[in-house]
Amino acid sequence: MPISFDKLLKLFEEKGITSYTVKKYNIMSQSAYTKMKNGQGNIDTRTIERLCEYLDCQPGDLMEYIKEDQKQ
Repeated sequence: MPISFDKLLKLFEEKGITSYTVKKYNIMSQSAYTKMKNGQGNIDTRTIERLCEYLDCQPGDLMEYIKEDQKQ
């Protein structure tokens, strides 16, 4: 997947945000969270907007584009 959400997962870890928090505050669906965490899914712009609002950040703080040939 060319979009990496490692930055978002690191933010979650730093701020102590768990899957329960994500569900409780309706930030994103549990299935989207699980897929993203496992590197198998994408999130839509509405979810990115909710994440940016909740975390007080910009989209670039959550994700990055990685070319397929740069992946290891």
